[in-house]
Amino acid sequence: MKTVDARGLSCPEPVIQTKNAMASGEAAYEVLVDNVVAKENASRFAVHQGYQVDVKEQGEDFLLKSKFFLWYLCKILGRGYCSGIY
Repeated sequence: MKTVDARGLSCPEPVIQTKNAMASGEAAYEVLVDNVVAKENASRFAVHQGYQVDVKEQGEDFLLKSKFFLWYLCKILGRGYCSGIY
């Protein structure tokens, strides 16, 4: 799982790093941010790209764990592509 440390960065940099993590081709990744605005923006971006995002507070930081939704992929490719999977 790819981990991105975007602490100390101002928007839009955490969102850009989130986008780059998605481009790595992995189905799951983590992003560390240290402010509410970055947490909200990076989470919103990931959700709009078809990821499920789980946010956990870690002291003053936030850990965003994202997983790609299989159903979203099936929605894009068509239900027949995913028959037998769900």
